Amino acid sequence: MNGMALQPVVLWSDALLFVLIAAIVALVFWARRQDALRAAWGRVLKDTMAMAAATVLAVFVLIGLLDSLHYRARLPAQPGAEARYAVEVLSALDALLSDLRQRSEKTYSAPLATHLFAREALENSTQREFPRLKHGGAHLGADLAGHEFDIAVRVSRGCAGGLVIWLLLVSAWCRWRGVAVVEMLKVGVGGPAIRAVLLTLLPILLLFGIAIAVGGGYHVFGTDKVGQDVLYLSLKSIRTGLLIGTLTTLVMLPLAVLLGILAGYVGGWVDDLIQYLYTTLSSIPGVLLIAAAVLMMQVVIDTHPDWFATAAERADARLLALCLILGMTSWTGVARLLRGETLKLRELEFVQAAQAFGVGRFAIMHRHILPNLMHIVLIALVMDFSGLVLAEAVLSYVGVGVDPSTISFGTMINTARMELAREPMVWWSLAAAFSFMFALVLAANLFADAVRDAFDPRASA
Repeated sequence: MNGMALQPVVLWSDALLFVLIAAIVALVFWARRQDALRAAWGRVLKDTMAMAAATVLAVFVLIGLLDSLHYRARLPAQPGAEARYAVEVLSALDALLSDLRQRSEKTYSAPLATHLFAREALENSTQREFPRLKHGGAHLGADLAGHEFDIAVRVSRGCAGGLVIWLLLVSAWCRWRGVAVVEMLKVGVGGPAIRAVLLTLLPILLLFGIAIAVGGGYHVFGTDKVGQDVLYLSLKSIRTGLLIGTLTTLVMLPLAVLLGILAGYVGGWVDDLIQYLYTTLSSIPGVLLIAAAVLMMQVVIDTHPDWFATAAERADARLLALCLILGMTSWTGVARLLRGETLKLRELEFVQAAQAFGVGRFAIMHRHILPNLMHIVLIALVMDFSGLVLAEAVLSYVGVGVDPSTISFGTMINTARMELAREPMVWWSLAAAFSFMFALVLAANLFADAVRDAFDPRASA
């Protein structure tokens, strides 16, 4: 019986991520028909720093989307037998990085090394030596005299490849706009923002070219304790950070907007109740509250193994539970902010005029209050993204974050922390996780600053 070579697998986090992206696309088309929103986003698109940061974020999002296209590979079967599929769930990113994923070593190896990091007793020898790696530098054979030269050649090839791709992109853009490449770089045809995007793509493509060229023969960021390539682990961690930063908003946003507007507009006992609720939640240490909720959810997952067909579904359930818990504990700040702004809006003339004409409370909140709060909601969400990414790293570091089988920046840091005390120190896993997380958070913060300046009336005044 014939079957597909690949069996698509849609995890709950994948489905929610694509729903969120579809919602963002729909909001973009809706915002284009709103004059105020179109003008504000126009200011963001003209900001060179914002466009450079958006370019970096787009690269991270692309990697995360590739890692969200999951499948199960078909196992070899006898002719006429029913198709069977592997238990392991892989992604499109795993397929692209299959060389890095499969080229594992015995244990630690330093970046670009040809030998293991620790001495071992070799066969037919009484001395402890550094064994050769199975894959890193294996193409050099026994002669390691050309190690540095080989790395230099590969770096040069990677830079050349990245530069060629960048020039092709620039040429395609200039041909579409009908201008020369030199004129575009000097004058900035299309605005300084377009030039910022193209100039930001240059170092990104150079780094990608170097990673591909050097990674074909070496471990660019070394290997971890079990011999996995650290560059592969760093790229796989991007999806987890993006999911924590985005899916948490699906939980936090409706609750914060609803309760914040109700507290500010209705007032009375409703305001007192909502204030008591978020004051109580804010008074509990966040890490303790999240740890207790995660441990309770883990008990539910452990006692119902029949709910999950694969280990990936089990890990995905804990990831979604973490997003739910973070959303339930992080809405208080946004709700308090929206309550204070609503208290001011309800005293304005157009709201009081609507009340005088007998418009209902919920109609006023929907038609008059909510549209005038959207800039605050947008600013808060964009600025909270980086905080949520860092929160996942901290929670996974203390052992109450994502499932241990889920690759994330926090689990990488947690795995590497015990090796910082050894001599010589194993530093590359921590450095790689920190570098990728720093780039993601920095790009998000720079883009958030531009959004705040464009949407905040006080900043633009």
